[in-house]
Amino acid sequence: MNTIPTEHDDPINARILAVSEDLVSGFQQNPFSIIAEQSGVDLETVLERIRAMLEAGVIRRVRQTMLATKLAHGALVAWRVPEEKLNEAFDFMAKEDPFSGHVVIRSTDSDISGSGYRLWTTLKVPQGESLEEHGNVLKRLVGAEEFILMPANGVFALGVGHVRRKGLEPGARTDSPAEMMTTTVVDLSEEEWEVLLALKEELAPDEIVVNCWDKRAEMAGVSLERFFEVARILDSKKVIGRFSTFLEHVKPSDTGKRVTRFNGLFHWAVPKGREQEAGGEVGRHHCMTHAYWREGGPKFGNVNIMGVVHGTEKDKVLEHKAAIDKHLEECGIPVSYTNVFWGGRSEIKPSEISPKVYREWHQKYAEE
Repeated sequence: MNTIPTEHDDPINARILAVSEDLVSGFQQNPFSIIAEQSGVDLETVLERIRAMLEAGVIRRVRQTMLATKLAHGALVAWRVPEEKLNEAFDFMAKEDPFSGHVVIRSTDSDISGSGYRLWTTLKVPQGESLEEHGNVLKRLVGAEEFILMPANGVFALGVGHVRRKGLEPGARTDSPAEMMTTTVVDLSEEEWEVLLALKEELAPDEIVVNCWDKRAEMAGVSLERFFEVARILDSKKVIGRFSTFLEHVKPSDTGKRVTRFNGLFHWAVPKGREQEAGGEVGRHHCMTHAYWREGGPKFGNVNIMGVVHGTEKDKVLEHKAAIDKHLEECGIPVSYTNVFWGGRSEIKPSEISPKVYREWHQKYAEE
């Protein structure tokens, strides 16, 4: 019988997860050693606990993330789908379209601008391909009435850290505004793509070891030394995100515990020309797991700043929203429209960015 504690709130696991969820930035040759060092938990225990949590499904994946905004064309997509087709559309996006990442059915507390768009997804397509074209194919396949593409003009916060964020006081923020990361796509060589594609795949339980990149170098067809060299080049090109353990934050564990219960997609419409300033003020709040400058257009009240907050209590999520609203007011940034889209049924997976997989998918689903 397995006696290794696997719940996310076990004291030792919580110390590990507070680091491993989103504090190991860039490429690291020995990521688990860094987690051990920063958490104060010995390396052997870190490996044992992460492996056990992964096998128990408490951690849903362990992987090196990429800044896909630098590698592929991407957008947040809002879909208007007939209510009777909503769950089938969700299933198709979640299971049959590898280019759709986060797939979420959302609702609002009142019938407000954009509330008819219930299905929300993130979408990535390889460089040179068209988000609009892929969206139109999906629209045909799932019977959607309309979709709205909202590519990111800038990124102000991108992390997870559910364990680290527990107990945060509303209004808690950094001393200075968040810097805006750009979304300019970069060019990679064939060798860089090979290493990147090997790097980004999820680690299997038997790869939760000190030398976790050995198999990946073999997969990329290069020596371990060269693998590290190319990974550092990728890091310098700012296409590497973080090394992360992703918690299962939607479904309960075997004992019924949940990491989080509510997630709110916050919308704010600020004056044109003040998007970067407003995004920096929103993104500096510790509660924000994501914050972006995205243009929603007139169907969403001309929203241009969006962000996500998770929590175990709905009232607490709304308290975080109220604190950010108050901060924007104190900064003299007027808000002409604001809203919360609550997440319901959801499936979270990394988006595929391989040109080969993209071509094969479109061949499979081409109109006859």
